[in-house]
Amino acid sequence: MSRLSSYGGDENRKFQSTGYFRLEQSAERWWLVDPEGYAFVTIGVNHADESNLKYDHNFEIWKKRYGSRKNWIKGLSKDLKDWGFNTIGWTGDYISGDWGVALDWFGDPINLGHSTSWSAADYKYADMPYCVQIRVAEFEDWNGQPSYPDVFSHEFDMYCEYLARSICADHAESKNLIGYFFVDIPAWIPHASGRDFEVLKGLNEKERSHKLFEVASKYYETITKHIRKYDPNHLILGDRYNGNKGIPEEVLLAMKPYVDVLSVQYFTSPSEEGYQKMKKELSYWHKIANKPVILADIGNWCPTDMNPNRVSEIQDQSGRAIDYVNSLSAVLNEPWFLGWHWCAHLENKARGWGIKDPYDEPYYDFINPVKEFNKNVYNNIYEKV
Repeated sequence: MSRLSSYGGDENRKFQSTGYFRLEQSAERWWLVDPEGYAFVTIGVNHADESNLKYDHNFEIWKKRYGSRKNWIKGLSKDLKDWGFNTIGWTGDYISGDWGVALDWFGDPINLGHSTSWSAADYKYADMPYCVQIRVAEFEDWNGQPSYPDVFSHEFDMYCEYLARSICADHAESKNLIGYFFVDIPAWIPHASGRDFEVLKGLNEKERSHKLFEVASKYYETITKHIRKYDPNHLILGDRYNGNKGIPEEVLLAMKPYVDVLSVQYFTSPSEEGYQKMKKELSYWHKIANKPVILADIGNWCPTDMNPNRVSEIQDQSGRAIDYVNSLSAVLNEPWFLGWHWCAHLENKARGWGIKDPYDEPYYDFINPVKEFNKNVYNNIYEKV
């Protein structure tokens, strides 16, 4: 087993140290490099939210075990490190309603209420690598009432400047910050609601393709120039694209001069065919963008006591662990792969699955094999390079 740096990097592979996370392309593959200069694979967990422990059914557990947000964050950090995770991913969580019908990014959009992201002070309590989201626009696939900004307007420029100064200034000197995500599964493909950027309406396919490139280019240029002004130290991870729905080539070409990493959400079917499809598509998008890839959201689920209707091809927690290992093994040794962020931390009534059950106990049939896999990631990579 590799010796780990204080950030979770591999002390067996050393690059130049800059004091911040950065990218390195070696002869074998792309790497994230931690602030001490060690090769780093980001192994993260998404949707860590304290409110998931404040329902009627578990509020007493929160009060007895934690009693404060600071204590909860420190407990979370310890759990993640014990399980072989080294990154806090996107911290917004789906919190609206109960799980009734299957969530479908392809059909009618559902207005998914999300919790707010963590503050800079919260990440200091956690004291481990993390990523920050900047919600540049509200046109997510899951958003039932998407709002498409005029990216060419002075107002959009001013808004992006506000986002950068209000968010990035607080993180600019952080040694633990990896970088900034933008919109969670943005609807660059026409939205299911029928809404779209105003300048794209009524265009034929060829006209839309040309204009879409212009829109995306201005979008990425505007937000990144303001981020760089307030924080020149950290990576720009870009939009978390919806890989299951597809990514327009025009958007990938537009982001290329401005974004450091290709970040993709991808939920694969639990089969070798599904794993190979994911690998093929990620590789294809990587070649267009010429960027290394983070699987920014990947997960699976099965029926549970609280969510018996949350069914899939996976029958139980052991099956979830097998799928975790198999899906990530399919891409682990690809030269463009930087790591993954798993969905999600604690099972709630809305999202319907997690690493922990609704009463703050780990699903051990899931987490034990996952922990072994996580802690052997660097060894498994070196077997191939």
